[in-house]
Amino acid sequence: MPRPIPWRRPDHTSPLIWLVAIVCAILAVASIVSGVVIFAIYMIYQPKVPYIHITAARLNRLDYDQSGLLGVEIAVTVAAENDNAKADASFSDARFALEFHGVEVAELRAGAVNVPKNSSYPLDYVVKSAAIPLDAAAMEEMDSGLKSDRVSFGFRGQTRTRWRIGIFISVRFLLHISCQLQFQPSDGSSVGGIGCSSKSH
Repeated sequence: MPRPIPWRRPDHTSPLIWLVAIVCAILAVASIVSGVVIFAIYMIYQPKVPYIHITAARLNRLDYDQSGLLGVEIAVTVAAENDNAKADASFSDARFALEFHGVEVAELRAGAVNVPKNSSYPLDYVVKSAAIPLDAAAMEEMDSGLKSDRVSFGFRGQTRTRWRIGIFISVRFLLHISCQLQFQPSDGSSVGGIGCSSKSH
């Protein structure tokens, strides 16, 4: 009866196994080093998300007749804020809409702007709309607002922002803003909406 051949360990480890082990070790070390670097950068720069907010608004003109045609001129200032102490920020593709009772009155846009560290950049808009027909519900709201001397407009939109550290690290965000601007038609002053910010979205 033949004897069973006992199992024997190979005398040498396969080069492929050594190669895989070395690659895994390199990847593990790289992951640890990357984590330490990212943590160190965060502690040094303490990044803050840039944001936008409304700093001023005024109703320069409101034309409305009993046929339901509405025309307005509104001045709005939206500030792009960068509170990062050690990194510049950029804002681009800014698109906003001014609405009354869900009806778009005007669209506002801005090109790309760069905001240095610890500073802000004002985006000044003067919205002039042509005569816009209102439906029955919007006419009722406008009549009520004129009687109470308080008319509200919706201000909604978004912009892209990015802040960069050095030449390698770049962080991007999409900022949304949704506000209610309230005015006194009697003198055009703002009575609500100043300070509304993208921080709440």
